[in-house]
Amino acid sequence: MAESSKSFEEVYNENFSYIYNYIYMRVVHKETAEDLCSQTFLNALTHYDSYDESKAGVRTWLCTIARNLTTNHMTSSSVRLSVPYDEEAVQASLISEDEYDVFKEPANKEAARLLSLVDEDTRELLSLRYGLDMQVSEIASFYGITENAVRKRIKKALTKCLSFTEGRDLSEFL
Repeated sequence: MAESSKSFEEVYNENFSYIYNYIYMRVVHKETAEDLCSQTFLNALTHYDSYDESKAGVRTWLCTIARNLTTNHMTSSSVRLSVPYDEEAVQASLISEDEYDVFKEPANKEAARLLSLVDEDTRELLSLRYGLDMQVSEIASFYGITENAVRKRIKKALTKCLSFTEGRDLSEFL
C-alpha cells in the first residue's frame, strides 16, 4: 500500500473548496453542504493512513467519500428536492446563505437557480464537471463509464438547464 506523501492538513487545504463546492452543487443548501463537507474530511482523516494513492488520486478519493455521504443524505433524508420550484423561496435562501457575497455575481445566482431546478443526478454531473473542474476522462473513471457517455450526459444536462434559462445564453454562466 502506498500512502500519500502529503500531510492531511495539506490535503485538506488543497481540496476543501472543491469538495464543498461539489457538495453544495448537489444539495443546494449551505448548512447541509457544510455538515456533509465536515463529515467527508472527518471520514478521510479517520482512514487517511489506509489511503492508497496508486488506486486513486486524493481528490477522487475525497469526491467518492463526499458522493457517498451526499447520496446517503439525499436518499435517507426527509429533505427531497421534489418540492415545486418557488422563485421567491430560492431567492430568499440564496440571500440568507450568501455570507461570502458569492451571489453578487449574477452568473453565480443563476447557476444556483438552475441547479435547484434539476434532478440530483444532473446536479452531480454538473458539479463534477464545472464545480470541481474535472476532465471528462476523470468523470468517466469516477462513474466507470466511457468518455463518450460522459460527454452525452453533460450535453443532455446542459440542454436541460438551457430549457430553464428563458432564452438567455447559458455560455455566460459556464
